This record gives sequence, C-alpha cells and structure tokens, in this order.
Amino acid sequence: MPLYPLFADLTDRTVLVVGGGMVAERKTAALLDAGARVSVGAPTLTDTLGEWAVQGRITHLPGRYQRNWQKGSWMVIAATGDRPLNMRIAAEATARRRLVNVVDDPALSTFQVPAVIDRSPLQVAISTAGVAPALARRLRERIEGLLDPAWGPLLRLAHRYRPRIRDRHPDLAQRRRFYDWLHDGPVRALLRAAQPALAEHTLQTALETQAHAASPGSVVLVGAGPGDPGLLTLRALRALNEADVILHDALVPAAVLELARRDAERIAVGKRSGGVHTPQDDIHGLLLKHARKGSRVVRLKGGDPFVFGRGGEELQFLQRHGIAFEVVPGITAAVACAAHAGVPLTHRDHAQSVRLVTAHCKDSLDRIDWPALARERQTLAFYMGVGRLDTVSEKLLTHGRDAATPFALVENGSMPQQRTLTGSLAELPELAQRHAISAPALLIVGEVASFASSLHWYGELLQPGTSAAGAQQYSGTLADAA
Repeated sequence: MPLYPLFADLTDRTVLVVGGGMVAERKTAALLDAGARVSVGAPTLTDTLGEWAVQGRITHLPGRYQRNWQKGSWMVIAATGDRPLNMRIAAEATARRRLVNVVDDPALSTFQVPAVIDRSPLQVAISTAGVAPALARRLRERIEGLLDPAWGPLLRLAHRYRPRIRDRHPDLAQRRRFYDWLHDGPVRALLRAAQPALAEHTLQTALETQAHAASPGSVVLVGAGPGDPGLLTLRALRALNEADVILHDALVPAAVLELARRDAERIAVGKRSGGVHTPQDDIHGLLLKHARKGSRVVRLKGGDPFVFGRGGEELQFLQRHGIAFEVVPGITAAVACAAHAGVPLTHRDHAQSVRLVTAHCKDSLDRIDWPALARERQTLAFYMGVGRLDTVSEKLLTHGRDAATPFALVENGSMPQQRTLTGSLAELPELAQRHAISAPALLIVGEVASFASSLHWYGELLQPGTSAAGAQQYSGTLADAA
C-alpha cells in the first residue's frame, strides 16, 4: 500500500529518540531544525549529543530503554541497532498510538523519514516506502541540482507581500499571472545574485506600476565547461532547464545540450576554425532579438565565458541595450585539461604562477610578451593554438626558454576521446604532426608538464618514441577495479 504523505509541525512538541550513536545524532539534528523538543535515551551519547545535552538543547535519558520514556512524546524514533529492542519500542509506541520510525526497518515503522530537499519554506520529500532508500537519495541529488537556492528567500518575500498582492490583484487570473512573473522573473534573479533589497524594490514597483505586465527577457551567460557533462555546475544545469532559447558554441557537445529543457529553441552560433562562422555582431543581434521578445536566453559557451570567450563583450552589449543578465562560470579548459592529464598547474618546487594565453590568430601571437613567457618557474596554458604550434615553440625558444622544457598537449580534454601528448618543447611541432593532434586541444608548457608521464590517469597517453598506434592507455588501479 502507498504511504500517506505528511509534513508534520513538531514545533515545541516532544519527540523521543532511543539510541546515542551517529544515526541518533543525525535524526536529532533534523528534529531540532524542525523545532522539536528532543529527548534522547541511551546509556552513552556521541560527543555532539553530549554537548547538546549540556547546552540544554536536548534532554538526556540515561541508561537502558524504559517504557515510561515514551510518556508525553508525539513521535518515537528507534535508532539502537538492536532489533529485538527496536521491536519492543515499536510495539509499545503503536500501543500508545504514537507514530514510530525504526531506522532502516520499514516493517517495524508506522512512518518513514523521506529524503528531503530543503529550500525552506519550500521542502521536497522523496519516499520509496523504505524499499529503496539508495534510490531516494539519488533522486534527491538530481532534484537538488534543479532547484534554485533562491526559492527559499523568494517564498519568504512572497509570504510577506501576500496581503498586498491579493489586494492589488483581486481577480484570480490576474493574481496567477503576477505570481508567474514573481516566480520566473527579475525578483528571483536578483535574489540569486545576492541583492535582496533591490529584489524587494522590484516587487514593490511591480505592485505599484504593473511593471510585470510586459515581462522583460533576460540572458544568462553560462560556461559549459570542457565538454564532460558531469563537470557542469548545478547553477548551469538549472539555467539550461529554465531556458526558452539556447545560443550555443560549436565546442558545446550534444551530451551537454541533452540536459537542457526539451522544448527550448537551440541555435548554433559556432566559430570553429575552418567551419561555419557566426560573426559576433550576429550573435549580439540574436541575444537582443530573443531577450526583447521576453525569452529567457542562455548563451552557452565552452569552458568559462570570461576566459577567451568574449563574454565581457556580450555583457557590455546587453548592458547598453538594457537587457538583464547573469553569469554562470564554467570550468575553463586549462584547469580541466591539466586535471585530466595529471598536470598540476602550480607546484611549489616548479611553478609559482600560471599564464593563460590565446594563440588564436597571428595578430594575437604578435602582441604577446614572449620574453616574459620564456621565463622559468611558471606554467603556460595556450588556448586555440593547435594550428600555430611551430610559431609558439619557435618564439619561446628564441626568447630563451630551454629546449628541454616539458610540454603536455591535451586533445579533447575531459572527453572519452582525450589524448595527451608529452615531450620537450623543441620537438613539439614534429610530435603533434606525427600524432595528428587536432582542435580542440590545449597546450601546457612548463616543468609541471612532466608530471603527465607519471600522474596521467585519463584517456590515451602519447609519448616520444611511440607511434600513433602504440599509444599508452591508462591501466591503473581504477581500471583494474572496473
């Protein structure tokens, strides 16, 4: 039979917890958060439970379980680990018509404690009636990522203004439209951006002027990370699930787009070398067009939008045209590729700084301070430089970088087809050509790149002396365990 869902108000109501271990501590903490008066019965307590007893936050009932412990309690939780004792506690609670939960024993319980997503006052509870608690936890993790933390402060704000909203919109249909605006519009965005005073002012203005009637659109600049969908941030995932329109770069893989809202319009605005090229002005025009239509637009960029992603230019354009925007950072390629290749970007013995450099075109290479880049004890990360590896190598060597300086060239970083090529700076162009390295790839130059040979753990490892067919694949303990 299905369980009857219930949210209990335990404020100032006594709940008995039998047991003094870590499980009892977790249950007690949740009960205290709900405002309950908690009595904990056990011969001994964890250090935390003991501190709470000394502080007067809980009442300690010392010794072995006694029937009279249940007197005056509204609810009983048995967390002893002793099933015969738990059976006795459950039977006596049931006889007294008290709800009882025996931890990890649904057969003895008259209620289950669900997995909870807390955005107080909003709470989402998930129960499998004790059949599959691991699945309930997994679902909680999935839903947790979808629920904006701003929902809590938004609902508290809406609760305070509820009488004014009802007075201003006595018609039910109008009131519903106002709440739709409140839940989806700029007020929640401002709360998410940690601007509660401005959020409340926006709500007040909307009530006074009907400013919500023509709901303005907005743009969220989202970093999609290096390509692995698992490296998306929770906020990026929420933005994708709220988007009406998604303008995405060529480097954003299909696996990331699959996580977006199903009915969102997807517009490719790629700039990949040798392929379709969307001018930046056209991208600006698309952002403005869809935002002015009232859409929630996600501008989805590979890596991080503020690291060689022209994110700053797009925000300046939006600001000039009065379009509201947010920024969700992503894991940039240098960090992701280095991590997946086993290369620490900094190391106290080898590199005290990191330089992020774009090698996108000849003009950018001509403007680089090569003497500064050629200094030792620093790590260089070159973006978009696969087609100019000969120039990069030549410039660094000409300005004094040691020919034996290690490099790691990471192709398709974080993706299943990742390959990591290692060697010395002098042989970089020849090795890259031999192994047919292609974009997208990130070049790491510096002493730390040598760690790829020993700490490499993901994808293929290509080293001097190996042919393209003789690539080494990681086969360490994780692979053995699999």
